[in-house]
Amino acid sequence: MEMEPLRDGHGRRIGDLRVSVTDRCNFRCQYCMPAEGLPWLERAEILTFEEIARLVGLFAAMGVRDVRLTGGEPLVRRDFPTLAGMLASLEGVRELSVTTNGFLLKRDAERLVAAGIDRFNVSVDSLQRDRFYQLTRRDALAAVLEGLEVLSAFPEAHPIKINAVAMRGFTEQEVLPFAALARSTPYEVRFIEFMPLDADRAWSTSQVLTGEEIRAAIDAVHPLEPEPREPSATARVYRFADGQGRIGFINPVSEPFCADCNRVRLTADGRLRTCLFSLHETDLRGPLRDGADDSELERIIRDAVWRKELKHHVGEPGFIQPTRSMSAIGG
Repeated sequence: MEMEPLRDGHGRRIGDLRVSVTDRCNFRCQYCMPAEGLPWLERAEILTFEEIARLVGLFAAMGVRDVRLTGGEPLVRRDFPTLAGMLASLEGVRELSVTTNGFLLKRDAERLVAAGIDRFNVSVDSLQRDRFYQLTRRDALAAVLEGLEVLSAFPEAHPIKINAVAMRGFTEQEVLPFAALARSTPYEVRFIEFMPLDADRAWSTSQVLTGEEIRAAIDAVHPLEPEPREPSATARVYRFADGQGRIGFINPVSEPFCADCNRVRLTADGRLRTCLFSLHETDLRGPLRDGADDSELERIIRDAVWRKELKHHVGEPGFIQPTRSMSAIGG
């Protein structure tokens, strides 16, 4: 049943839901978590498939059309393709996507495509084995690239996007190899500025390699032409002037896109976050398990979304980093 569209107090219509299905991850990326990992949620704390499907269905009824499944690493959640199939079949869900580190793609690609995943974002921060290990603390580049190759055999999985977190002192050496990858394969590379969501809480603005710096470095070798930015898009996309591929830049630190942000997030333990950098969360798991009907859940969701932050304040005086790191929030 179609409901009134979901809007925040600033007039933005919410159309995108990021759902974390687990806080667990098989990598230990430096920009996300410590080498020893983090305390994981207990199984009983995590939303069941049925609970996730009920909440996603409710959001879809309020006009949320795009659903992205994240983690942690979503593919480590047992029977994850089954959940994907449940969500793909929900009325109102127009696009179902997943963000993954790709380590288990070789195993799961076929099942995920069959389940109805429309788009895949795969995190790859280096194309060199030793540097990939340095950043992720896992010797896994070969497995990730093999998984990408398996996934790319399915036409319905394209376009496949590769996400690289841009960190000063590291990513400069990766820029041109990634540009070459974008020019020689069907993959669309996206550079994402390093954000203050690391569990080590070591982030500083000096570590941010900006999208503009990367764009200029690529443009000097392979001229780029901008494409129009779609409303609420996170990436500023450029095509290579000679027509050989596209590349994108997600610049939340240097060029925030908060003004038309249409995204909210659901954590693995059932908390609604209205901004990646929210300091407050709204519990949906508690009311859900206490027997709340859809109208009660709708009211809780609408009240929370109405209070959605106008912007994230990263880099401004007084900015406070969220308690949760990226792996516990969901990308």
